[in-house]
Amino acid sequence: MPLTSPRRSALADQVIDALRDQITSGEWPVGSRIPTEPELVEQLGVARNTVREAVRALAHNGLLDIRQGSGTYVVATSELAGVMHRRFADADPRDVAELRSVLEAEAARLAAHRRTEQDLRQLRALLRRREAAWETGEVERFVEADVTLHLAIVRASHNEVLTALYADLGTVVRTFLRNDVGEELRSEGYLDHGRLVDAIASRDAETAAREAGSYARTCRGSGTGD
Repeated sequence: MPLTSPRRSALADQVIDALRDQITSGEWPVGSRIPTEPELVEQLGVARNTVREAVRALAHNGLLDIRQGSGTYVVATSELAGVMHRRFADADPRDVAELRSVLEAEAARLAAHRRTEQDLRQLRALLRRREAAWETGEVERFVEADVTLHLAIVRASHNEVLTALYADLGTVVRTFLRNDVGEELRSEGYLDHGRLVDAIASRDAETAAREAGSYARTCRGSGTGD
């Protein structure tokens, strides 16, 4: 349905909100290319300049990346995620590993106390998805499955602030993991997450925290170990 407004600035704000909704809802996931400018013009019923202004605004805020000759891609799900992506893009892998360890250990501890049966069913399903992704040997598929499982564990903590913070760090975590995995999946790099999910299921908070906290620190690029 075409957007209408008596003022161009207000119309541009509407387009920005519409595009942001597509990103935050997951309709356009991180890493995906958004529709072309002519396609957006047709979908939204606005002028090309208005679409261009909105896309540039979201690129400036860190949600989109305009790549000449390739298209425009989603790089973050919120303005804060975009800021974190830019701020920590060149961070020391050890620092990222230590941050992940702290956040994920506490999230797993809370999840062991607070998880619901629905949470547990989702965690087991995502664990199977992660294992199946590993078996395919497809790096990108495995990285996405691994990140999704870790985020689900954080959500099972039922701490909204912790979940939002971790979600905003998602691009940083995904980049860290992608760089650590390398160009191919190697057997020596596989970390079994079954014990973590089992600990959450049995409400063993200390084991859950220990397992979750150890994973990031044992990544090849972290420079640390247990």
